[in-house]
Amino acid sequence: MLDVFDRCRLHDDFEPVAELGAYPYYRPVQERPATGEVVVDGRVLVSAGSNDYLGLSADPRLKEAACRAIRLLGTGTSGSRLVNGSLALHETLEGRLAAFLGQEAAMVTATGFLANLALSALVGPRDAVLADQLIHASLIDAVRLSRARMRRYRHNDLAHLERLLRECDPGAAGLILTEGMFSTTGTLCDLPGIAALARRYGARLALDGAHDIGLLGAGGRGAAEHHGLEGAADLHTLAFSKCFGTTGGAVAGPGQIIVYLRHHARAMIFSAALSPASTAAALAALDVIETEPERRRRALAAADRLRADLAGLGFETGASRTTIIPVHVGDTVMCCRLWRELFDEGVFATAMVPPSVPEGRALIRVSTTALHTEAQLDRIATAFAAAGRRLALIPS
Repeated sequence: MLDVFDRCRLHDDFEPVAELGAYPYYRPVQERPATGEVVVDGRVLVSAGSNDYLGLSADPRLKEAACRAIRLLGTGTSGSRLVNGSLALHETLEGRLAAFLGQEAAMVTATGFLANLALSALVGPRDAVLADQLIHASLIDAVRLSRARMRRYRHNDLAHLERLLRECDPGAAGLILTEGMFSTTGTLCDLPGIAALARRYGARLALDGAHDIGLLGAGGRGAAEHHGLEGAADLHTLAFSKCFGTTGGAVAGPGQIIVYLRHHARAMIFSAALSPASTAAALAALDVIETEPERRRRALAAADRLRADLAGLGFETGASRTTIIPVHVGDTVMCCRLWRELFDEGVFATAMVPPSVPEGRALIRVSTTALHTEAQLDRIATAFAAAGRRLALIPS
């Protein structure tokens, strides 16, 4: 019999990366003040890779809401939502989220990953799932768990999606999966085109709003509101670890479907319920999202300014017009070297390498938040200029 441990080796690229001292992962943050900065290895760095787009994770209102919940309900929930872990606080949040997104009901989960994994209960082995090539790993795992047949269409390629829809078995159920705002490229899905194809071929559409709900649209309702198509998606999933500044997730949609998922989604019924602190923090964050649209404007304006600076230096920054700016490098080792150079320059960014991105498309993921100052944006651009020139990634 083979030893399963013999297969447990990291990607070949990580050995030279480690030898160069450029391994970019599992760097512990010692302090996260509400200033757009982090403390790592005793150094104060500009945070340039955070998903906390609205800058709420250190907001005093969220921290106080979390502390109140702990004093009243403790630190845990003692069980899954199905049995003894449900709180009145969960139901309050679910009602608020459903109303916010214009849906009949919502179901709060312990993480955003589990919210997407819950979709596995909707399809089975005979069914077809049509998924954008760039969807998050949690959506891919949901399809694997369901054992449905997954067909991947090229990113935002409507002609390719329609061809795959035409090839589907008419006797099978169909589900289209896409992100509203893609987590690696910052691009938006072509929701008008995808929704039209879903209606034409009788497929349901699930929209992952992890990165865009709270950030996009006049009211912060995400990509659907941004496109003026709030009723286009049959289901929305979201994660509280981005704009909501805490942890957790949710699925929102028709009441009958949410009731079904509550009783059939393994990710829901076999996971401990979301903690009181995170639930209360998410509720406080929703108050801010609904009443302080200037946070969205600041985060997006900062991205516009920084994107122009990086493109002006000669970096390839893709087609994003959101808070995520992908700085394309290509080679995995070179990407990690650039990450290390930025770190040494005082900027804490994110290296995205396979399997997070396709082979040969490694990139540095830069993101802006409502907390970034003009001086911090200057520091990020200056760090990229110095690092990029040292590595000959941009003209000297």
